[in-house]
This record gives sequence, structure tokens and C-alpha cells, in this order.
Amino acid sequence: MRSLWLNTLTRQSLSRLSTKRYSTSNEPKEPVVRTKSIPGPKSIELKKHLDSVQATGTIQFFADYEKSVGNYIHDVDGNILLDVYTQISSVPLGYNHPRLFKVFSNEQNLKTLINRPALGVFPGKEWPEKLHSVLLNIAPKGLNKITTMMCGSCSNENAYKSIFIWYQNKLRGNAPLTEQEKSSCMINIPPGAPKLSILSFKGAFHGRTLGALSTTHSKYIHKLDVPSFDWPIASFPQYKYPLEENVEYNKKEDEKCLSEVQDLIEQYSSKNPVAGIVVEPIQSEGGDNEASPEFFRSLQAICKKNGVALLIDEVQTGGGSTGKFWAHEHFNLESPPDVVTFSKKLQLGGYFHNDDFIPNEPYRIFNTWMGDPGKVLLLEEIVKVIQEDNLLANVNVAGNVLKNGLLSLEKEFPHILNSTRGRGTFLAVNCTNTKVRDQVIGALKLHGIQTGGCGDISIRFRPALVFKEYHANIVLDRFRKVLQAI
Repeated sequence: MRSLWLNTLTRQSLSRLSTKRYSTSNEPKEPVVRTKSIPGPKSIELKKHLDSVQATGTIQFFADYEKSVGNYIHDVDGNILLDVYTQISSVPLGYNHPRLFKVFSNEQNLKTLINRPALGVFPGKEWPEKLHSVLLNIAPKGLNKITTMMCGSCSNENAYKSIFIWYQNKLRGNAPLTEQEKSSCMINIPPGAPKLSILSFKGAFHGRTLGALSTTHSKYIHKLDVPSFDWPIASFPQYKYPLEENVEYNKKEDEKCLSEVQDLIEQYSSKNPVAGIVVEPIQSEGGDNEASPEFFRSLQAICKKNGVALLIDEVQTGGGSTGKFWAHEHFNLESPPDVVTFSKKLQLGGYFHNDDFIPNEPYRIFNTWMGDPGKVLLLEEIVKVIQEDNLLANVNVAGNVLKNGLLSLEKEFPHILNSTRGRGTFLAVNCTNTKVRDQVIGALKLHGIQTGGCGDISIRFRPALVFKEYHANIVLDRFRKVLQAI
């Protein structure tokens, strides 16, 4: 049964908030920047060395993970940055959390790490119990099955396959596969390789494998020169802020986009019928674009009306940074989503679903690793820390400080910032244009704050769950100094 601590936190529990400090007690008092530029000379030298064997165009600097601690990442040049980007939102407890060191001091756990199995055929004797006690313990309400994978892309890719298999099983009435289906799929033609589609949204990011990339629409550089399927793409709401001053406009955005979804399902019914819809609770890579709970409830209703599966991609939003363990919990959906994918903070990838999305035949959803038991051991300890240290409450408190501070900076610098938004510490703010956004991110780094961009003009904040109020104040103080200098 799903733990009660994942439910909505009460005001009383927030007022009693007293998260343990030992995970951040060894942190520096504040960021320290020792080089005139980042990357510094040692990072530049390492980049040259790596460039001889690997592409390095995306590398910002080389980290020293032995020295990194809590919310602070150290680089090889001695710079100490307060990290509110956390490896693209994938570090739940900060760096070198003491509880995680203890996981592999246990000899049995160490053997699990060393003897990595092909989980689909030779799982260890502990595997069933770990799935029940760890992964099903955090499962979205109403989803009783779990398929484990390694990363976000392969989680979505295989979830799409599960949806297609589910859809075809419905059409054939769960009848046995025909010989024609078996032979035709081997040469990529119907009926064995049916013409189906997954509907996605403009601005979405769901991964870089071929199927996932066909539903990714955030940046051209992700997709250029790679063939894509002819799958429908709907508009995602583009809200005006503040939300409370633009209620009618944003409501019309919802209605327009939902109408487009229904129209696309009907248009594609005669060529590539829509088997599923994939959507992020907050479009992260695409610019931290939000949609209202009403939008998501109506989207689910459209799915049910048309016999289409709803897949909610929680790869970046899952794990607690919105103040709830799963971001879609904010939406009060009428019933559970059909599929929920995850990765990043949860250490491994995979997707939750119900019995309907388990294929009748073996090996249809399969790869060598099918996840990693060693990562589940880490996740087990991470979940315990989140619960014991009341970190979801901490996220709401620290997030409130950070968000209110960003709103204040907006008012002070309206010619630079606008549209502060988000939930918990999963926040973003827009700059006037891409050039200014990139300038601000670069200047923040030289002031000791590691953050990142998303979309064309947004700065996103993705701190660890151990990020506290005083960390938020450091970020805001340095941010203000950067804005004053522009």
C-alpha cells in the first residue's frame, strides 16, 4: 500500500517542519569563485584531453565529485558553486549524502552492485521484494505494475510500445496473433506493423530514441537529420502571467489546445490512429510551460472518450521537487493516468501502469538489463531519507521563499524578468530574450550559482530536495547583483 507520507501535507505539518541538517552540515557557508572565467584552466585542459576521444561541445566544466557536498558542486579549478541545476534535475539529496555511502558498506548490497543481472531472465532472489517494498511503495495511486528500465528515453520508448500493444489487443479482442501478423511485421508492413501514432505537444521533450524523438519538439538540434514518424502534434497552452490577472486568457488557451487535440485524433483516425497521448506535467526542456489542473482533467476525459491511453511523463518532475512526489498529484485527476514514466531523481528508469499494459507474450518489452538492482538500493535509501527528513515539506517551504524572491526581482527589474512560475522548488523565470537569458546564466555562474536554461528565454531552477530557505536567499542575493550589473 502506498505510504501516507506521499499524501498532501497539512498546514500543521508544515508549521512543525524541522528537517535534519546533517546532510548539509559540511557545506561551505557560501559559494566561492576562484577563477576569472568558468571553465577555468584545469577544466579547459581536461576538455582538450577528452576531445581527442569524445565530443565535448556540451561540457561546461569538470567537477570534483570527491569534494562536492550537499547543495554545492566543486570544480577542478577550486570553484564552489551552489547548484540549483543538479545534473539536469537528477540529484535528489545533493552530493555525497552520508546515508547513501552506507548503502554499499553492506556486503550483500555490494554483491548486488557487482553482479548486475539480466533482470528479465535471471533476477536475484531479492528482486521481487525490492519491487514491492521500494518501487510499488512510491507508485502513483491506482497503478499496480512496474516495468523497470535504465533512462528516461528508454522508459518512454518502451511505454509507447506497451501502449501500441495494448491498443492492438483491444482491436483483436485479445485473440491469438495470426500468421499474417507475424510475417508482415518482419517486413515493416501492416497488419503486424500497424499504422498507429502517439500524440504529443509542441514544446515537449520525451527523449532522443527514435520513437521518443518523434514526440520531442523543444529544440531543432535534438531532431535535425533524424527521420521522424508522422504523428500528430498539438499546441500546448502558452499562459500569460501573473496567472491570477490572466484567468480568462489562459482559460481560452486551455480550450483552444484541447479542441486541437480532439481535432487531431479525428484527423489521424483514417491514416495513423492515435493510440496514446504523452504529456509532461510541466514542459521542462521546452521552457517550463505549465498547464492548469483543469487542462489535464479535460485531457484525460478526451483520452477516455476516444479510447486513447494517457501517458504522463514524470522523468523530470517526479521525485518530489514540485512539493508532491508526483507532479500530476496536483491535478486531482478523476482516475489514475494509464502510464507514468520516471527516471532522473529515482536513479533508474521505468514506468508504472496497470495489468492492461502487460503484453500477453514474453519478450515483447525486453532488453538485457531491464533496470539495475544497485540503483534500486540507492533509491530505497533516498525514499527513507525523504520520509524521515520530511523533505517534501522542506521543498514547499524553500520553494515558497525562492518563488516569492523571484517575484520580487521581477518587480524590481521588469525590463529583464517576467513570468515567474512553478511549484515547490521546480521553478522558472523568463528573460526578455535569449541573449539576455544566456548572459544572466553566465554571470550567475561567475557569482557562484549553477543554474540552466530551458526553452528560448527561460532560466530554470532545479535544486536538490535538501535545498533550504537560506540557500534560496543566497541564490536571490547573487541573482540581484547580476541583474543590477546588466
